[in-house]
Amino acid sequence: MDGLIACKELTVSFGDRAVLNRFSFQIPDRGVIALSGPSGCGKTTLLRVLAGLQPLQGGMVEGGTPQQTALLFQDDRLLPWRTVKQHLTDVLPKSRWQEVPGLLALVELEGEETSLPSALSGGMGRRLALARCLALDARLYLLDEPFAGIDLPRALRILERLKGLPAPVLLVSHEPAVLSAAGTVVELDGPPLHKR
Repeated sequence: MDGLIACKELTVSFGDRAVLNRFSFQIPDRGVIALSGPSGCGKTTLLRVLAGLQPLQGGMVEGGTPQQTALLFQDDRLLPWRTVKQHLTDVLPKSRWQEVPGLLALVELEGEETSLPSALSGGMGRRLALARCLALDARLYLLDEPFAGIDLPRALRILERLKGLPAPVLLVSHEPAVLSAAGTVVELDGPPLHKR
């Protein structure tokens, strides 16, 4: 299968600990790809490499650049003084502000436009962080535990909507129901990171 992005022989070490050791992986140009594996096996490091936040000691990423990716971190990183709507208009060009209602509907936050993060539950804050990530015009979305704190029925509804995005979504999850509902699941172990 021709991939949008090909990871070839990626190598990352922290001291004597190899987290990625000549790891190769191909990402198709559409759909949701879920990464499953134990904590600490290297999944987040892989996302950080793709986002350009973690330098490589070896290997290369072909077919995409960090500037074309959008990364949802494990923590929400919301700005306490910005409303829900402002979190989206802050990252959208003004010509795309009309997309705000659709993004809020995608993550089921309609009616919360004027709310501040302090008024949101943990799951609502997570959904806002996800909407802000999806507002970025990316060719690859990297989502690290996107459904943490979100009730499962809602998470599965949002996951179905992610499958309709024009760009691929690479997400990390430990939730079996999320993994079973994803388009493709890649079972991983490590470190160093490897496919099972």
